[in-house]
Amino acid sequence: MIRIDVPASSANLGAGFDSLGIALTMQNRVWMEESDELSITCTDGVKVPTDDTNLIFWAAKHLYEICGKKLPGLKIIQENNIPLARGLGSSSACIVAGILGANRFMGNPMSHNDLIHLAAKIEGHPDNTSPALSGGLVASAMEGERVYSVSVPVSDKIRFAVMIPPFELKTEKARAALPREYSREDAVYNLSRSGLMTASLFSGELHNLRVAVQDRLHQPYRSGLIENYDNVFRMSYELGSLGTYVSGAGPTIIAMVDSAEAAAFGANCKKHLEDKGIQGWRVEILSAAKEGAKIVIE
Repeated sequence: MIRIDVPASSANLGAGFDSLGIALTMQNRVWMEESDELSITCTDGVKVPTDDTNLIFWAAKHLYEICGKKLPGLKIIQENNIPLARGLGSSSACIVAGILGANRFMGNPMSHNDLIHLAAKIEGHPDNTSPALSGGLVASAMEGERVYSVSVPVSDKIRFAVMIPPFELKTEKARAALPREYSREDAVYNLSRSGLMTASLFSGELHNLRVAVQDRLHQPYRSGLIENYDNVFRMSYELGSLGTYVSGAGPTIIAMVDSAEAAAFGANCKKHLEDKGIQGWRVEILSAAKEGAKIVIE
């Protein structure tokens, strides 16, 4: 049996819609073993599909089929630390675990780059799957079905205060809220800030983040889908956030903070949420994960 550790991922980072993503130090663990039958269990009581619609199994089976082989079954044990439908790459983590395990069982016929292309094709975009596979901050672009991506390390000066609400927001609903067309002015606005975000996270130029995180392409249209959106954004800046954004499609909201002040920010954030009557939100202080998904032999 092998164990696969896959990091959570946060996409968009404000201006980098469908192009920027970062791996975070929260991870799912998946144990996999070849079997003649399909067996899927969880260590944590999270309800996941236990038939062939399970995304880990589906992704693994898909890779087997691409390689011209049949996959009769698998034994899968899931530890789900990444919350479902919260904008932290839970589906990407399942896809990555499935194809990484399947690739290992078949003797690694696919390269790392091959897996990046396949994961993005399955997910529909690379901004979660690429950081989940590669770690760090990843800038990606798709040309047809091919992904062009670069992973760079994130400055240790930065921490991510991940504010996770007690409700879900499905990606399909969040995407349906977006307009079909944008103005050239808004496109240029985001492009300039996306480049600034990448350079600032890499270099540790913290003073740029407040501007780099600004967005006109998706957050203004999705804000109404996230209860207490305005309150949480306002609170984060009052407490010293360097830049706050909606993680992926939401509803999780992330504040980037100075690493020296991260613990105090997290404690104050929890207290302020309670004081404002905003119930059920979790606050996790995370770093950028330097490594992507990895296989541990057990």
